[in-house]
Amino acid sequence: MEDTIRFSGRVLYLSQDPASVRAQLEGRPMTLAAAGPLRDNISTDEITPVTVMLTYDERLGQFPYVGFQAGGEQPIGRDAVRNGGFAVTVAGKRYGKGSSRESSPLAELSAGIRLIVAESFERIYQQNCDNIGILTTTDFTVLDRVLAGEAIPIEAFLTGRDALTRQVIRAGGLLAYSRAANWPAAGEGAPGEQGAQAGGHTAPRTLVEKIIDRHLLAGTGRVERGEGVFVAADWRFSHDYFTGMCAHLMHRAFGKPAALRAPDHIIAFQDHLVLAAQSFPHVRDGLLPGVANLMQGHSSFAYDYPVRSHNALPGETPGSEGICHALMAEQYALPGQVVVGTDSHTPHSGALGCLAFGAGATDVANSWVTGYVRCKVPETLRVEVEGELAKGVTAKDIVLYLLQMDAIRSGGAIGMVFEYAGSTVRALSIDERATLTNMVAELGGFTGIVEPDDKTVAFLKARRGVDFVIEDWMRSDAGASYRDIIRIDATAIAPMVARPGDPGNGIAADTLDQSVPVDIAYGGSCTAGKREDFDYYHEVLRWGLDHGLKVSSRTQLFLQFGTLGVKDYCEARGYMDTFAAAGATLIMPGCGSCANCGPGASTASEQVTISAINRNFPGRSGPGQVWLASPYTVAASALAGQISTFGQLQASTARPAS
Repeated sequence: MEDTIRFSGRVLYLSQDPASVRAQLEGRPMTLAAAGPLRDNISTDEITPVTVMLTYDERLGQFPYVGFQAGGEQPIGRDAVRNGGFAVTVAGKRYGKGSSRESSPLAELSAGIRLIVAESFERIYQQNCDNIGILTTTDFTVLDRVLAGEAIPIEAFLTGRDALTRQVIRAGGLLAYSRAANWPAAGEGAPGEQGAQAGGHTAPRTLVEKIIDRHLLAGTGRVERGEGVFVAADWRFSHDYFTGMCAHLMHRAFGKPAALRAPDHIIAFQDHLVLAAQSFPHVRDGLLPGVANLMQGHSSFAYDYPVRSHNALPGETPGSEGICHALMAEQYALPGQVVVGTDSHTPHSGALGCLAFGAGATDVANSWVTGYVRCKVPETLRVEVEGELAKGVTAKDIVLYLLQMDAIRSGGAIGMVFEYAGSTVRALSIDERATLTNMVAELGGFTGIVEPDDKTVAFLKARRGVDFVIEDWMRSDAGASYRDIIRIDATAIAPMVARPGDPGNGIAADTLDQSVPVDIAYGGSCTAGKREDFDYYHEVLRWGLDHGLKVSSRTQLFLQFGTLGVKDYCEARGYMDTFAAAGATLIMPGCGSCANCGPGASTASEQVTISAINRNFPGRSGPGQVWLASPYTVAASALAGQISTFGQLQASTARPAS
C-alpha cells in the first residue's frame, strides 16, 4: 500500500435518520453534524443480507447496505452506493456486528468504499477489512482531512494496531503479505505439532494464553496481550456459503492446484444452504441458481482436494449431516487444540476447552495453504457464575442476562476471551456449556472457553469413544491476570427473552408488560439444536400433552435437529411421538431459519417469532420481529400461543379432569 492515500469519493454517513441517508444518495452534500446521530450496532446482516451472498466476487458491489435500517425503513437500494460515488462510510459503535462473512467488506470494497470510520468495530469485521485492503479508523478527525482532499499518511490508519497487523495493512492485505512470507516447510512446526514454545514462563497465565503459546509460529510475535501472532490451527473448516470464496481467493493467490497444508485437518461442511429449496425468499426471488453456484464451488473444492467433508443428505431428503459447529464438538475438537472456521459461532467448541474462533474467508484460505491463522493475543474476561439455577433457567438465559449488561452492550468486551467458571458452569453439561461459548459471538468476544474436566472426558468417551486424559497445563493458573471478573449469582437469573432487533435487548420474561402473540416458534440452530436442547423441548411438550395442550392454533412450531446424531438420540428416547402429537414440524439438520434459509423463518414484517437461535438482528430470520429465548420458553410459547415461560404456562394451566 502507498505511503499516502487520497480519498476522491464522497462520504456516506449512516445516520439514524432515513431522510438524511436518502438525501446523501440523491447527491446532496452532508456533514457529520447535519447527518444527525449515527447508527450503532450495524450488523453484517444489514450490510449484506444472506439473500445477496450468492456470489463471492465484485458483483457484491451492487449490494452494500441494502439491509440497513434507519427509522424502521431501508433507505439504501441496490447499486445506490456505487452509483453515489462514495469512498468513505461513517457509522457509530460496534460496526460490523454479527457473522464473520467477508462478503460485507468485499461488497463495500467492490462498491468503491476504501475507508470505514466508526466509533468502534467488531473484531472479525475489522480483521476482514485489514485482510482485503479496506482501511478502518475510530479517529473522526480524519474526516476533515478526507473532505479537504489531503493526501493522508498511511500511519494515520495504523495507530493502535499491533505490529503484525500493520505489516498486513502495509502489504495491501493478508494474501499479499503471505506470498512474501517465509512459512515453515511441511513437517517443520506443522499444525498440531508445535509443542510448548517457551518453558521459561513464570507469570501465571490463562488457559487461552497457554494454548496460543503451544501453537505459536515463532518469530511472528510474542504471547503478550495485544500482540499480533500466527498460530498453528489443528482444525480449519469452512461451510457452503464460503468454501467457494475461500477456494477462489486461495487459487488467485497461490495458483491452482494449491498445495494444502495437512489437508486431512481441513473440513468442508454443507449446512447453511441445504434447505434453500424450502426457503420463501430464495424461491420467491429466483435465488436458487445462485445457491447452486455456491454449492458447486463448495463441492468442487471438496472433490478436488483430499479434505474431509460433511455433506447434504442424499436423495430427495432436504438437510445435511449436521451443522458445522455441532459436528466439530461431536467429532473433532479436543481440549488444548486450536480450531478456526468461516463462521462467527466457531467458539462453540470452546466448551471442550479448546481455542476456537471465527475468521473470514481470506484468513481461512491462507490457513489452508500455510497451516496458520492470524489473531491478536486477547485479554480475558472471567465470568464466574455461582449457585443453583432455578428450574426452567438454562445456559441461554445466562447468556441473555450477560448480553443486557451495560458494559457488554456498549462493546466493552469486544475481542476478549470469555472464560466461564464457577459452580454453576461446572454443573452444566457440555451441550449447555456450548451454548455459553457459542454466543460469545453476540457478546462481541474473541472466543469462549471452559476448562476441561470430568464432564469433558465423559462427553468425549460417550460421543467418540475417545479416552482423553486432561494434562496438567490445561487450566488457567491461580493468579492469572484478567481484564475484569464478572460475578453472577445464578439464583438471580430468571427466564430471559431479548426483544427484536438485537440480542442485547434482554429482559426477564416475567417483566413483559403486555402479552405478545406468537406466529412462529423455532427451536434449532447450532445454539439450540443439541441433545439437551431437545430434552427441554420434549419436557415442555410432554407436559403439555399430559395437561391437554398442543401447539396453539395461531402458532407454528418448528424443531430442527442440529445433527443426525441428535435425531437418532430423539428417536432412541421416544421423543418423536411426543413431537408429532403436540403438533411440531420436524426439520432435518441444517442452519435453516437462523440463516433465513429454510422453514421457520418469517415471511412478512408483521409476523412475530420466538426463537432459540443466537441473534435477532434486522432481517436475520426473515422480515418479521424475532424474540430470542431458551428452548424451554420457545416450546412453552408455542403451546400458549404467546410468549410464556414454562413456569408461567404451568401456573396458568389447570390439570385436566381424570
